[in-house]
Amino acid sequence: MSRNEVLGVALFILAVLGLTWIFQGNDFFLYKAFAPKYEQVRRETFEESKSYNQGMIQELQNMQFQYEQADPEHKSALASIILHRAADYPLEKMPVDLRSFIEKLKDERSKAR
Repeated sequence: MSRNEVLGVALFILAVLGLTWIFQGNDFFLYKAFAPKYEQVRRETFEESKSYNQGMIQELQNMQFQYEQADPEHKSALASIILHRAADYPLEKMPVDLRSFIEKLKDERSKAR
């Protein structure tokens, strides 16, 4: 191989490495800019899914049952957990009986303060 051929291969390798670095950097900056938006869309999609909504309602109903079966000293702790769990879930999506139970717990908490 002549010196020009070696130099050409070396320049070609450097050019490929440089382009790879540019595209990888570009990919990183695009990810940095758009990843939070993608994750927000994924979260909204998850929260609108049937399985999430059914699971949340079933869990809250199970906690309501546990609350109704609990001793008076345990009810305060269960109420805190239930209200914390239901805080980010829209009341409109709950069945009427569960919604009224959550609102009753909120009222009891506000009167106790």
